[in-house]
Amino acid sequence: MGFQSVRDLDVKGHRVFLRADLNVPLKDGRITDDTRVRETLPTLKFLLDGGASVVLASHLGRPEGKGFEAAYSAAPVAAWLKEHGFDCRMASYVTGQAVAGEAAALKAGQVLLLENLRFEKGETKNNEDFAASLARLADTYVSDAFGSAHRAHASVSGMVAHFPKDRVAAGFLMEKELKALGKVLENPEKPLVVIFGGAKVSDKIELIQNFLGKADAILIGGAMSYTFLKAQGFQIGKSLCEEDKLEMSLDLLKQAKAKGTNLLLPLDHLAAAEFREDADCAITVDQNIPADRMALDIGPETVAVYAAEIRAAKTLLWNGPMGVFEMAPFASGTLTMAEELADAADRGAFVLVGGGDSVAAVNKAGVASRMSHISTGGGASLEFLSGLELPGVAALSN
Repeated sequence: MGFQSVRDLDVKGHRVFLRADLNVPLKDGRITDDTRVRETLPTLKFLLDGGASVVLASHLGRPEGKGFEAAYSAAPVAAWLKEHGFDCRMASYVTGQAVAGEAAALKAGQVLLLENLRFEKGETKNNEDFAASLARLADTYVSDAFGSAHRAHASVSGMVAHFPKDRVAAGFLMEKELKALGKVLENPEKPLVVIFGGAKVSDKIELIQNFLGKADAILIGGAMSYTFLKAQGFQIGKSLCEEDKLEMSLDLLKQAKAKGTNLLLPLDHLAAAEFREDADCAITVDQNIPADRMALDIGPETVAVYAAEIRAAKTLLWNGPMGVFEMAPFASGTLTMAEELADAADRGAFVLVGGGDSVAAVNKAGVASRMSHISTGGGASLEFLSGLELPGVAALSN
């Protein structure tokens, strides 16, 4: 993988700086969804069981970076860890002499949770002095924050160079994400089929380009498909369209043909007169959408063709919904894709789901547990799959 795993480290008697993604939703000072905390527990427990003390750190929300803000305090995370049996104490701040003393006083098996890293502007600015002050809190660095790996921030990349190379490693979550994404990008079992949806072609240009010549087929859905269709001369009615990306869409279609990737677009649509849950809906007879209607989901003919591609694949990637799946009348295409992908995983295909909407869709369909891997990375997974270098990954590799 080009970097050490936390399992390669001897951590007994060491103080480890663990950069995690604990950016949890809060209400009235309590965590409302503890998924992100639970995701990093295997790494945290491994370090503590191995005889380390841990300085745990994360950002939380979007504070101004001008010092302490009670609404964004990491204290609820410390409370959660205490409630779940961890010997965790809350640091007085992010860095500084008092925090350095609190870190130095840690004994094996104890955790010091720093305050929200983004209370200090030096975090997002990747300030060298701030990075150095964080690094002085520990002798070993472990990153488990894949969801932040695309940020060139002090705790993600800047501080890593302050540790000896043999004291730097990836946590279990980081390792799991990179292995799963790498399996799709670098060495997929063929046929490789990718499904891209969502509102804008502009959000997925690099992603599509990176899979041209790699994927056997790319299945396009969602509002981005109407830009491709209009570029080819089809009528799209009142459907969403990026007028400034028509030329780009034609170019992507030409590139796909030249590189041997079959880029498929919807053959029919579920179209409505209005964007309302109780709107009058109808299936179009072909790829054209009537002038007085907007397409809000893929139609049954498209579902059948896409399902056949999925069933023939050995490796699958899904990023982006096929329509407005949040509204019941327009959810069928997206939820059917989720079910087809779950069936493919059951048959032994490797199925990777990435992106917030796709994750929400597999949860809504009740099939999340059947997928091979669901990426927690959001923007990080999108950039990695687009072939871009992630600062947090590059720092570990260096």
